[in-house]
Amino acid sequence: MASDLIILCFLLVGLSFSPVISTNSEGNALHALRRRLSDPTNVLQSWDPTLVNPCTWFHVTCDSENHVIRLDLGNSNISGTLGPEIGDLQHLQYLELYRNGISGKIPTEIGNLRNLVSMDLYENKFEGRIPKSFAKLKSLRFLRMNNNKLTGSIPRELSSLSELKIFDVSNNDLCGTIPVDGPFADFSMESYENNRLSGPELQGLVPYDFGC
Repeated sequence: MASDLIILCFLLVGLSFSPVISTNSEGNALHALRRRLSDPTNVLQSWDPTLVNPCTWFHVTCDSENHVIRLDLGNSNISGTLGPEIGDLQHLQYLELYRNGISGKIPTEIGNLRNLVSMDLYENKFEGRIPKSFAKLKSLRFLRMNNNKLTGSIPRELSSLSELKIFDVSNNDLCGTIPVDGPFADFSMESYENNRLSGPELQGLVPYDFGC
């Protein structure tokens, strides 16, 4: 009887630890991303969801605590869409998806990536509006979304991103006026060319979405 109780205790302990071993939210998020993407040249071949964490996968960089801090898929000949799961990469600092064929809307959940320093989405097929949730990315320094199919106005909420040094939305289908507050006071007009933007907004005279 006592031996049976000991065996039962070991089984319960093993069950209590198994979710910790098999479940990794960042690995799950990246695996969900992989399922949404078409990968004809197999750049994501190493993304094995059975591993404890994704730090051994190609194009993924982790810190010393096995948190994903960088995703490098620029110029990788991938297409498909992004999903809300990308917002689960809570420690991500660099999101590099440039020069691919990724389409659809940019997930608002990217605004949950509070540690993000650089986001390069340029030369894809993204459409829809620039998410207002980007205003929560207080560490963001580089934001490049040029050469897509983005529409709507530039969210005025982005003027609160005091660390933003590079901003490029050229070659889209954006409308409205160009912000002048915060970091937008320093960006060149090349950042906005080939859109339907109406030039710098006149405070209190022209609504920011004028012409949309």
